[in-house]
Amino acid sequence: MRLPRALLAALLSMPLVAFALPGGSAVVTTEQVRAELVAHAPQGVQPGQPLWLALAIEHRPHWHTYWKNPGDSGLPTTLQWTLPPGFAAGEIDWPTPQRLPIGPLVNHGYEGRLLLPVKVEVPSGYGGDTLSVKLRADWLVCKDVCIPEGGDFALDIPARSAFAAHAADFDAALAARPRALPDAKASATVGNDGLALEVAGLPAAWAGKAVEFFPEAIGVLDNALPRKAEWDGARWRVRVPLSDQRSDAPAHMDAVLVAPGEKAGVRIGFDIAGSWPAPGSTPAPAPAAAPGGNPASPGLALALLFALLGGALLNLMPCVFPVLSLKVLGFAAHASDRRALALGGIAYTLGVVLSFVALAGALLALRAGGEQLGWGFQLQSPAVIALLAALFTLIGLNLAGVFEFGSVLPSSLASLQARHPAVDALLTGVLAVAVASPCTAPFMGASLGLAVTLPAAQALAVFAALGLGMALPYLAASLWPALARALPRPGAWMARFKVLMAFPMFATVIWLVWVIGQQTGIDGAAALLAVLLALAFIAWALGTPGIGRIARASFGVLGALAFAAALSWMLPAFQASAATGPARSGAAETHWQPWSEQRVAELRAAGTPVFVDFTAAWCVTCQYNKRTTLVDAQVLADFAARGVVLLRADWTRRDAAITAALAAFGRNGVPVYALYGRDGAPQILSEILSVREVRDALSRL
Repeated sequence: MRLPRALLAALLSMPLVAFALPGGSAVVTTEQVRAELVAHAPQGVQPGQPLWLALAIEHRPHWHTYWKNPGDSGLPTTLQWTLPPGFAAGEIDWPTPQRLPIGPLVNHGYEGRLLLPVKVEVPSGYGGDTLSVKLRADWLVCKDVCIPEGGDFALDIPARSAFAAHAADFDAALAARPRALPDAKASATVGNDGLALEVAGLPAAWAGKAVEFFPEAIGVLDNALPRKAEWDGARWRVRVPLSDQRSDAPAHMDAVLVAPGEKAGVRIGFDIAGSWPAPGSTPAPAPAAAPGGNPASPGLALALLFALLGGALLNLMPCVFPVLSLKVLGFAAHASDRRALALGGIAYTLGVVLSFVALAGALLALRAGGEQLGWGFQLQSPAVIALLAALFTLIGLNLAGVFEFGSVLPSSLASLQARHPAVDALLTGVLAVAVASPCTAPFMGASLGLAVTLPAAQALAVFAALGLGMALPYLAASLWPALARALPRPGAWMARFKVLMAFPMFATVIWLVWVIGQQTGIDGAAALLAVLLALAFIAWALGTPGIGRIARASFGVLGALAFAAALSWMLPAFQASAATGPARSGAAETHWQPWSEQRVAELRAAGTPVFVDFTAAWCVTCQYNKRTTLVDAQVLADFAARGVVLLRADWTRRDAAITAALAAFGRNGVPVYALYGRDGAPQILSEILSVREVRDALSRL
């Protein structure tokens, strides 16, 4: 059964509800429902004649409990009977349910007054004066939160006299049972695009109406996605998408159909032809288009706009600063050449957009294959971080004048670089995305969270808009002559500026080494530094003019041996970290506890407010917030005054539980900040935290 993690947390997070005292009574009352054990025996308890028992539930307004198939979330009500020997209680005779949409989910259940009747067989030799019945009932009652409740009930029924005080309730409940249609004929075929069902023989008055379809099998079909239903004369057809979390492949299925305005539906059974696709291989169907409209929903249009704005704001994130220096250097070098500026801007834009689309394609492909990944997943790999650190080290050394690429690269590549400066601009765009993608700027979180739930083409469009937004300022600057004329003319100052730009590169290397330390511990960080030192020595030996051939060869061999030795130290350190998990800091984490779903549930069940920081070492925005707002004395004092427990969900290394928790918030990257009050849904704060925002959120608890 599909039970989203957010709901599971809600189930465990609420204060204990009132249960009946040991021994039980006929009525249990909570703040959400009034439940009562009732009986219906108009002729008394007659030997060999059945009687009816039921749990009657009166829901408070806007609260509901669930049907036998609760839908996308929830739990059905369960009844456990204790009866005298010879008595046999049947299953719940479920009334026809109703659809209960809750956000992106669709559940099946009941509101208002509900009676769950059960037929009880009385033994033919029964001759007692009083029938003592005991019941243990458990139900889940939900509104915007869900609360597990239950009670122990007891009822003494006089066997020699009529017992029919709830006759009207039983009559209404039995009348609401789905009825059988002996003449109805149903057939179904399953395929990758869903379950196609056709039914003939439905009531004539239903023709042309929007019939609801309630499958009794749990977790097989997707209840929330749009269904394609139509009438063909007296035949009704529907195509229902399969659940992407399906684990069952039934050959037969029962379902309840009900027309609008009908209290009672009809029950049909059908055999299923065709081959069920493997679980997890069902493609996500595209959302249905509005009549006469564009299939691209307003939600997609808003996601595209947010992605464009978020991409533009991404240029203000600290993780992009090193690449900005390369762009400023390129603008200065071509300030007097309008054509070169325009060509460089277009090439940079192309590199950024294509890189975002390529990363997104890899992310979507891996997720379709069952991997629990989110945006920035590439920096969850120590190997990728090591490669980036090596690249930025070489770029920094080159800018500082330690070596020239032309002395190291083959002459064909060096001349290619000289003849095609657009290649430099395109590769700068690729580099910008590699470093910037782990950051989540304002407006990006919601759009990325939506993107991974869309069909592939629409998802890639969102990521392309994100890349276009990031490149847009440079594209505009390269095409705007007035800005080009405002730049200083090339001259001797550029040599000094080039060396100055090496320092942001080395600062980025420090950050990447720190990330490696968070992922692999001190051994991994030291080993990476050794690799970078050997790489720098090789670049100096091979790329510095004036070194003799024999000395260059000797230094090259020495550097290669040092590089191999450092690599043989680094790789085992990375492999060991994969088994032991990320390293944790000590003193800096005194206010924080490790996050887990169970810990959140325990705290909320005790009525304790919770603040969760979804973070990662490779997310510079996360680290900025962690070292500013989240260590502010006023903020920490407010947390302490309100008894808020601080939990940190560290996504530095891949963690499927954190990925799923982010998805429950509609997000696919970090940072995300969630503040749980004592009840209700959590507040989601902005990606760039301010002291005022956190304190205002705490004041609303």
